[in-house]
Parts: sequence; C-alpha cells; structure tokens
Amino acid sequence: MKNIVVGIDFSPSSENALRHAVAVAIKAKATIHLVYVKLQKSSSAVEKAAQEDLLKKAVKRLAELTEDAKREAPMCNVQSIILEGKPAFEICKYAHNLEQAMIAVGTHGTSGFDEKNVGSNTIKIVSETKIPVLSVREHINIGRDLTQILVPIDESFETLQKMKHAVTFAKLFTAKILLLGTNTSTHPESKHVINVQLGHAKAMCEKANVRYDVLSISIKDNICQSLVEYAKNADVNLMIIMREEEEEFFDFWLGTSTRRLISIAPMPLLIVPNINHFSVNK
Repeated sequence: MKNIVVGIDFSPSSENALRHAVAVAIKAKATIHLVYVKLQKSSSAVEKAAQEDLLKKAVKRLAELTEDAKREAPMCNVQSIILEGKPAFEICKYAHNLEQAMIAVGTHGTSGFDEKNVGSNTIKIVSETKIPVLSVREHINIGRDLTQILVPIDESFETLQKMKHAVTFAKLFTAKILLLGTNTSTHPESKHVINVQLGHAKAMCEKANVRYDVLSISIKDNICQSLVEYAKNADVNLMIIMREEEEEFFDFWLGTSTRRLISIAPMPLLIVPNINHFSVNK
C-alpha cells in the first residue's frame, strides 16, 4: 500500500476516517492524500457568493487537518488536494490514478460544510471504486493499533479475495486474523465448501507467517447483526468484507447487507471490490 486517499467533507465521520488512515499510513509509510471536492460553480450571484465563502472555510480547515496529519505522521508524505465536481466520482477518479491505493471515508455525518451529499457519497464511492475502501463511522472510538482482524468466509469463490488485504494489514500491525466461517445453510455441501475455503484462507495466513484463528458460526436470520455481535465479543478493530455485486449467484452479501454493515458496524470496515466483476463487466 503506497497511497491512501481520504475523502474530506469536514464532517466528524470524515475526520475520524482521516485519523484511522494516518495510523495505517504510519505503518505502511504511505502517502496521505486529503481530498476535498468543491461543488461546481453556480450561475446565480447569490449562490456563487455562498460557494466562495464555503470554499474559504474549506481551504482553512483543510490546511489545519493537513498540518495535524503531518505532525502525527512526520515520516509520511501528506498532500492536500481540492477538486471540483461530484465528490464520489472525483475521489474515485483521483484514487484510481495512484499506485497501490486505498480510499478512506467517513460513513455518515451531517455537520460538515457540504451536508447534502455526506451519506450518499460514501455509498457511491463504495459502489463505484475499483480499490478497497476503509469506511469509518462518526462515533467509532476504537484503538487504531489493530490487534484483531475479522474476515468472514462464505461459500462464494470471491470470498478469498479479502485475504490479500487481510494479510497486508496483519503484517503492518502484527495483528491476528480471525477466519470466521459463516454457515447460513444447514446443507452439508454448503458447509463443506466453506470448510474448503477456510482451508485455503488458513494456508494463505501460514504462507504469509501471520497469526490466525479458524472458527465457524451458524447464522439463521440476521447476518449483519450476527457478524457485528461476534466482532464486538471478539474485540475486533477491523472487519474485512467483500462488496457484493447484485448479479452474483451467491447472495450472502446483498447490496442491502453491505449498506447495513456500513451503517451499524462499531469498528472500521475494509470493503473489497470483486476484481473479477470489474474485469468482466467494466
């Protein structure tokens, strides 16, 4: 990981995302990019004046956050960038032009300078990006030095794509990976497939020489709530999930499930896009 792009809208959630991004950047010696996207200029004189005033405030606050990040991560390159347009599109476009990048965003908040797009922008970024997204809620006050990383493993082929990123974070923080088989069916074949996937994930951990545990749970109804409860009980401070694609055969990670986890998870989420989906459909 060489670059971390932090979408800044000055809401408490985006500033919390920045703090977690800085913690990762320190370990990875990555460049931090603080990106603020201003709205396109209005033709109305009144709105134009309001936008100019908003931009002045944004420039000042962005400079403050940049200096704070530089003080906390003196060995990292910290840059601030102001773009113009639609926030989700511009942030993704910027990040996609960087090598080995990750995006960090706050998941919700209504006290920033641009209150209209705070919630929807996070969902759009997660939906459209080709790179992992670290999603952090406003009120998450959890240790930024990762110790326990939860990786749910289901029966889909794509589920193992999470492991590359899990191993990277585990190495950076000398953390333990919790491989959690998520049995949502009582069918023996389903359980067998998940056990095979757990075996592959275990082998990846051993090859990378990172600590791990292998566990399984049976989930009868609310998948998201079950995962969150397990994560809280295990003192997890990062959960890594695949971003589901609606047309995929396996329906464990439906679109609503990803949104639900982003909304309720009391720890940061790393959301990994399906690289096979992009290679075929984009």
